Amino acid sequence: MDEYELDERKTKILNAIIRNYLETGEPVGSRTISKYTDLNLSSATIRNEMADLEELGYILQPHTSAGRIPSDKGYRFYVDHLMEEKNREVDDMKRFVIEHTEKMDQVLQQVAKLLANTTNYATMVTAPRYHRNKVKFIQLSNVDGEQILAVIVTEGNLVKNKMIPVAGPIDNETMLKLNILLNSNLNGLALAEINLGTIARLKEQAGIHSDIISNVLDALAEVMSPDEDIRIYTSGTTNFFKYPELSDSEKASELISTFEEKQQLASLVTENLMEEESTGIQVYIGNESPIQTMRDCSVVTATYELGEGIRGTIGIVGPKRMDYEKVMDNLKVLKKSLDGILDKPKGKT
Repeated sequence: MDEYELDERKTKILNAIIRNYLETGEPVGSRTISKYTDLNLSSATIRNEMADLEELGYILQPHTSAGRIPSDKGYRFYVDHLMEEKNREVDDMKRFVIEHTEKMDQVLQQVAKLLANTTNYATMVTAPRYHRNKVKFIQLSNVDGEQILAVIVTEGNLVKNKMIPVAGPIDNETMLKLNILLNSNLNGLALAEINLGTIARLKEQAGIHSDIISNVLDALAEVMSPDEDIRIYTSGTTNFFKYPELSDSEKASELISTFEEKQQLASLVTENLMEEESTGIQVYIGNESPIQTMRDCSVVTATYELGEGIRGTIGIVGPKRMDYEKVMDNLKVLKKSLDGILDKPKGKT
């Protein structure tokens, strides 16, 4: 049987073994697998299938246990199928964004304009970006004696490959231990949650291979850092002149420049997008604003989420005496209309 042509039953059992092992770190037996409701197989049948998987090299049996653990070949199969199957939904999202980029630009510019006309304040709307904030899976595998391949899968099912130099060949048992070490410690963590204690523990347990851990962490930081370029659509800057406290020529000029240059706006929305719980409405009044030119203003922002991990920001800037209730109502309506439009009904897993 070809290694990429496992039948559906064997694939399900292998996936169940790997998922269970990643969760518990303990070798997995047939009785544990039989409790997976979507399999509906007897322990005897599962034992036979596990024996086949072991013979094919996808799982192996530690000497001290009756259970099985994944081999490098098993992890590779799992990652390849994760990339192939789990990415479909994200690929659809990407296709939507790519195919409708021009339409999306027009829509968001129109949203900014409509919001400015409705509120009589200045507005900004950012194009949605992928917010890759949690580690889903890491797989290390040998390439040659001088480098290994790190495959990093993040929460939005985005995949990054990174070549990592090594001092010499890594044997299969060591590679398996490094994979288990990384996944058991990092899966489900956001970049900000990987603290110095976690890093020190990983390096200590990796021993002479601690440099590999450092390289993987560097790759994680690279993968999970936000994109630099943010497209921001603005409208209504002339509305500043409607309010005496903002219409002073110097103040108005500074505010309009801030909106036109967009650099400071980008830092404001990046801060919002990086906040894990920032899907509600944020209000900055006067000196609370992180933007110097807006210290005489109030800034109200909301983060919308088109689909899992695909976020953007809507913002309204006006005088401190702005009609907060009206602003928040407008933001809530817009946020509700944008949230989840790329989400699909969850199928059975």
